[in-house]
Amino acid sequence: MYLLDAVFFLIKALLDLLWWAVLLAAIVQTLIAFNVLDTRNRVVWTIADFLYRVTEPLFRRVRGFLPNLGGIDLSPLIVLLLITATSILVNAVQRQMMMAGVYV
Repeated sequence: MYLLDAVFFLIKALLDLLWWAVLLAAIVQTLIAFNVLDTRNRVVWTIADFLYRVTEPLFRRVRGFLPNLGGIDLSPLIVLLLITATSILVNAVQRQMMMAGVYV
């Protein structure tokens, strides 16, 4: 059963890391849009590029379903809600496995 502990831990940890990456990406992109952060700075550019590469595939898929709201991008909010819902679902699956006796 230690293997299932490790699997559930890894899934939850990855979801938590993704949640923070989405939040940081939204904050960094907003700060760049308002010229608070300068992308000519190598450290800022590296962090922004990493967050963009990690989160943009998720944002792009969600943007395909959202209506055009002009300059407002709600895709990070939707992705955060989906990650939270997935985390709740993983916890529910783990709890049901425990109650059914499959996972002790």
